[in-house]
Amino acid sequence: MRRTALALTTALVALPLMALPGWARTEITLSTQQEPTVLDPTADATASIDSMLTQNVYESLTSVNEAGEVIPALATDWTVSEDGLTYTFTLASGVTFHDGTSFDAEDVLFSFNRAMAEDSTNPSKRIFEPITEITAPDAQTVVITIDHTDAFFLFNLAQGDASIVAPESVDGNATSPVGTGPFRFDSWTRGDRLTLVRNDDYRDLQDGMMERITFRFIADPTAVTNALMAGEIDGTAGFPSPELLPMFESDPRFTVAVGTTQGEVILALNNGRAPFDDIDARRAVNHGLNRQEIIDGAMYGYATPIGSFFPPSDANYVDLTGLYPFDPEVARSLLADAGIAEGTSIRLRIPPFAYATRSAVIIQAEMAAIGLDVEVEQLEWAAWMDQVYNGRDYEMTIIAHTSPNDLSNFTRGPNYFYGYDNPAFNTLWDQIVATADPVARGALLQDAQRFVADEAVHGFLFQLPSLGVYRTELSGYWVSSPVIFSPLADLRWTE
Repeated sequence: MRRTALALTTALVALPLMALPGWARTEITLSTQQEPTVLDPTADATASIDSMLTQNVYESLTSVNEAGEVIPALATDWTVSEDGLTYTFTLASGVTFHDGTSFDAEDVLFSFNRAMAEDSTNPSKRIFEPITEITAPDAQTVVITIDHTDAFFLFNLAQGDASIVAPESVDGNATSPVGTGPFRFDSWTRGDRLTLVRNDDYRDLQDGMMERITFRFIADPTAVTNALMAGEIDGTAGFPSPELLPMFESDPRFTVAVGTTQGEVILALNNGRAPFDDIDARRAVNHGLNRQEIIDGAMYGYATPIGSFFPPSDANYVDLTGLYPFDPEVARSLLADAGIAEGTSIRLRIPPFAYATRSAVIIQAEMAAIGLDVEVEQLEWAAWMDQVYNGRDYEMTIIAHTSPNDLSNFTRGPNYFYGYDNPAFNTLWDQIVATADPVARGALLQDAQRFVADEAVHGFLFQLPSLGVYRTELSGYWVSSPVIFSPLADLRWTE
C-alpha cells in the first residue's frame, strides 16, 4: 500500500490511470465528474472548465504554482508602482495562438476590455472592477492602472476568468477553444470525453510532455470505480466513493492520496426569498444540522467540518463550528419565532455530485426532525446551472465552492444566487482587498468569517477533501492545489 498525504488538491478533476492497450507512454486518460456546458472560462463558472483548460489550453498574464505563489505566464515579468496602483507587464515574445494567430499586447487589451464590458458575461467580472485604464505602449508591454490597492490583483489575473483570448477566434471558444497554452483542443464528444493534444509550438515545450490527454466524463461513483479497476482511466483526484478507498489502498497498482481542496461545501440558503430571508429561519437550519453525522454518512469521515466560508488549511482560518451547536429544540423554537409552521415544504435542489446527493439524504432527515418537510430534487448539471445558479429558483441547494478567496461571493448582491446583500460586509471586503499588510489582512479575513457565520447566510458543512486514486507509475500531478485549475504539463509516466 502507498498513501500520500496531500495539502491541497483540486476538487473536481481526476487524473488518469493505466494507458489503454497499444497506447504509448505519452498518452494518458483523465476523468472528471462534471462535464461543462461550454469550454470558455471567461463565460461560464463551471469548475471543470478551469480544471481541464485553464493554464493548459488557455493562459493568463500570470499563473500560480503549487505553493500558491504568483509566477509569470504570458507576462514574463512586471513592476508595480510605489503607490500600488500601476502595473507594467512585459509580455512573452514569439507566442502564437493555436490557430497560428500571433499574440501581442492588443490581445491583452481585447481580452480585458471584453471582460469589463457592460454586457460581459464573465463569471468573475468583479475582479476587473478596480481597473480604470489599460494601455499598450508597444506590442510587448501592457500597463494597467487600478483605482485602489488590491492585495489579490496578480493572483486573480492567473484565473481562467482572466484568460487571454484572440478576437479572431473568441466567438468559437465555447466549443472549440483556442489559446496559447502547452496543449491544444482536439475534440469534444458530449456526454463522453474531451481530448487535448500537445502544442508542439509551445514556447516552453519540455521533454516528455504528454502527447494526448483525454478527459472522461464519469459522474456515477460505481462507474468510476470500475473504470479504475479496468484500467480505462489512469486515476482520479475526485474519487466519489470514499468507502471504497481501503480497496485501493490494499492494491499495489495504486496510490491513494488523501488531501484537501479549496472547496467549501455548503447548504446554500436562498436569502432572497421566504423563508430564508429571515435570519431566525437560517439560524434554525444551522442548529438543525449535525455536521459530523453528514461527514460520517456522506464522506465516510473524509472531510473537515467548517463553521464559515473559509478553508481550514489557511493560516487565517477561524473555527466557528461551535457557533450553532446541533440542537433540534432550539431550531424548532427559532422556526416558531420566524412564523414558520410545522411541516412547511422546502425544496432542496441539488446537482448530480456524490457529495451533494449523499449529504441531501441526511439533511432531509435532519430537517424533518426540526419540522421542515424537505423535498429533494436532483438536477443534471446544466439544469442546476440554469435554474438554481442563474435562475435563483430554489430554497436550498448543496454545492462546493472551489475557488480561492471566495468570501467575495458575499459581495455579489441580490442578483447572485445567494440572494444576499449586506453593505456592511461589502465595506469589510473592500478593506480586505485594500490591505497590503498580510497580518492586518488576516485579521480582517477572520472578521469576515465571523460576519457571514453570525448572519447564518448558509449552512456551512465541510471542506471538500481531495480523494485521489492514481496509478503508481504516474507522476507530476500537483500534491497541493491553491486554485481550481490543474496544470498538466508536468505529468509523466515513470517505470
